[in-house]
Amino acid sequence: MNRGLLRKADSGAAARLRTASGDILAEARRQIDEPGANDATAVHEFRKAMKRWRALLRLYEPRLGAEAEQLRVEARDLARELAGSRDARSALDALADLADAPLSERTLATIRARLDGIGASTEAATLTETLRARMREALDHAGAAAMGWPLDAVGFAAIADGLAASYARARRAVPSDWANVPPEALHALRQRVVVHRYQMELAVPLWPKIGRVWVGEAQKLRERLGHHQDLAVLQDFTAPHQPLAPWRSRLTPLIAARQAEHAASAARVARRLFAEKPKAFRRRLMSLWESRH
Repeated sequence: MNRGLLRKADSGAAARLRTASGDILAEARRQIDEPGANDATAVHEFRKAMKRWRALLRLYEPRLGAEAEQLRVEARDLARELAGSRDARSALDALADLADAPLSERTLATIRARLDGIGASTEAATLTETLRARMREALDHAGAAAMGWPLDAVGFAAIADGLAASYARARRAVPSDWANVPPEALHALRQRVVVHRYQMELAVPLWPKIGRVWVGEAQKLRERLGHHQDLAVLQDFTAPHQPLAPWRSRLTPLIAARQAEHAASAARVARRLFAEKPKAFRRRLMSLWESRH
């Protein structure tokens, strides 16, 4: 996928762009149709494919306008319908993140069992055949649209514009006060970092050694912010009348302390990753492209 996107428009980039889109959509479909696949894995992998797809659509939006935006919103809404089944899994990940916390094995086992039960029942209720059919229909619609896109005139300058725009969106979301930032703001930053991370894979062939490091740093930031969000989900399960309410007083300080660690680490990565202004970032991409062609 990556190399095709970085070739000049007159060397068959349109076919490669469509192939890239097709590969992502095929991976999403495989998660729906895989015989005997575990629902939790299918949901996770489908949502991941949709994140890649939405990141690619953001690059297309300036050229394709409303159609690309509509497809992106459709993919987002589908992913959101599956988010409920992800919450219990996120909370389980957060509990594992607290492995060194002073909680007894019996307490951890009890909490884990409750979350496992919620996850299993939610997945069964969420990934119904009706929803699978809607997902297939959405993927058919997306695939048909992608094959008809007028991409023949796309050059690297347009791709650089899109990469720089997503970089700028993520950079604007970086908080000035990491110690007091609300979880919602870090979740929004994570969403923008995910888009930037997937889009920057397109630049790796241009910039092999540093590009791979860049994508790795973006992934590191994404993971730290993801751990912070998982802990916020675990905290929500401790609210009054929620399944983990009996452990609220014990879990709350542990969650807060671990979130502070993740936020401090994320701040260090973000300072490195977004040190450059967006215009300078775009100039560097164009300079790298021109030096290789």
